[in-house]
Order: sequence, then structure tokens, then C-alpha cells
Amino acid sequence: MPKLIVSIDGVVIKEVQLTKDRTTLGRRPYNDIVIDNLAISGEHALFQVTGKQVYLEDLNSTNGSYVNGKVVKKQLLQNGDAIEVGKYQIKFVDLSANEATGTIAPPISAAGATTPAALAGQASSSTPPVPVERHAAIKVLSGIAAGREVALTKVVTTLGKPGVAIAAITRQNDGFVIHHVEGAQTPTLNGELLSAVPLTLKDGDLIELAGTQMQFSAG
Repeated sequence: MPKLIVSIDGVVIKEVQLTKDRTTLGRRPYNDIVIDNLAISGEHALFQVTGKQVYLEDLNSTNGSYVNGKVVKKQLLQNGDAIEVGKYQIKFVDLSANEATGTIAPPISAAGATTPAALAGQASSSTPPVPVERHAAIKVLSGIAAGREVALTKVVTTLGKPGVAIAAITRQNDGFVIHHVEGAQTPTLNGELLSAVPLTLKDGDLIELAGTQMQFSAG
């Protein structure tokens, strides 16, 4: 099944499976993919699935949609295509295309990077990342979900609600980092406002997101 990997400054913030015939992207909350950023139009772009083909169509956005560095109005996507909308990068992945040719797509991983510039690079296939031997989790301390724990088993785990506040926790070789992704309300880490710059999480760190308090456990 084709999917989109959305990132900013090399930091992956979400993955979206294209399960519907039409998947919309834009700043407004009714879109399937919501990116709350002024560089993104309210209704920015559309991903149209036709059979085994996926087309990207720009919906007359203010800043345009780009595929592999070229502005497009409507474009048939190929596995590995790099899409840009505003300051966001979207990688199109369609493994079914490789099954037909017997090839294997290169791995997409942010593990092991410690800076946005490093995160933008791809890990060498000859030197696989060393797994993090820990079972980290986020425990909710307040609100109706108090007591619930969310295991951090994915490369990227997003917390929050689109349009309000979203933070992303990224798994790396040497631990976990957190940064603010989008939303009018800015999350805090131990009382300090988060930004787009990833900060390292330590055992016991307190996160507050849209009025909900959470605690990071390194396991």
C-alpha cells in the first residue's frame, strides 16, 4: 500500500497510508493530512489513487507543490519521489512498484541522527543502526486518560491534536528526542517551551501538551 512520510528539517513527524481514493492535504482541520503552517494553503494538494497509480494534484495553492524540485500542477508519483509543500518534505513510498521489478527500496530511517542536517541523510545499508535496548513509554498523569501508558516502539510517535498542539518523539540510537511540530499551543518540557529544535528526553521528564501532563520513562 502506498504511503507518505512527512518531515520537516529532516525530522519525520508522521506517516500516512493512502487507503482512500482521495486524500487531501492542507491547513484546514477537515483535511485528511493537516499541516498547521501559514505556508500551507487551507486546501493545498490532493493525492488521487487510480488503480495502482497515485497522482499528486496541486489545488491552486499559494506557494505551490513541488515534486523532485519542480513545481507541478498534476503529477504521477513514482516510488521514492520527494514532494515539497511549504517547508515540509514528503517522501512517497510505494513498495508494490518494487515487487513488480524484484528490487528492494532503500530503508528510510531517522535513527542515529542527532541534528536536523544529519537526519536528512540516509543510513548506509552496510552499517545498520544499532537498536535501542530499552522499553521507553509516555505515561499520562492528568485528564480523562490519566494512568494510560503509550509505549514508544515506533521511530516517530506523535502526541496531541492537529490544529491545537502536536509534539513528536523520535527514537534514535542513543535515546529519544522531542520537538514541537505544529499547533497554536506550544508544549513544554519540564516547564520550558518546546520549539522545532529536537531536545533529548531523560527519564522522568515532564511534558505538558494542551493542558495534559505526561511523564517520559526510559524503561
